[in-house]
Amino acid sequence: MNNVRQLLRVKGDQVWTISREANVLEAMKFMADKRVGSLVVMEGNDVVGIFTERDHARKVGTLNHKPEAVILKDVMTEDLITVHPNQTVRECMSIMDTNKVRHLPVFEDGKMIGIVSIGDVVHDLIEELQFFVKQLENYITGLK
Repeated sequence: MNNVRQLLRVKGDQVWTISREANVLEAMKFMADKRVGSLVVMEGNDVVGIFTERDHARKVGTLNHKPEAVILKDVMTEDLITVHPNQTVRECMSIMDTNKVRHLPVFEDGKMIGIVSIGDVVHDLIEELQFFVKQLENYITGLK
């Protein structure tokens, strides 16, 4: 079973960030350009929140606000749910399910070192299951 550190080695540690003073339209365009579902929100060098597609849908879109008129600091999620690189991918899935989130910033020694998405977790779990299926196939064919 992989841990978050192993997952980051494979997927990379790229984290896209944006200023808390940016507007929602800028954030949505940036996410579309980078093909990601979240941006970590920064104030200077400090992580102050996360802005996700869900934040847009629930806090901007449903209220018919103009995205260019809404500042991220007013709609971002401030209470980050984070993980440590030694946590397992299965723990990440459980945390995501329990908290109904799709992105987990990864912190080590107070510093953000990456981010894990639900897609990363599902991809890793599928690879693990495929490995076990192959092992079982090899075992069964070896018995014949």
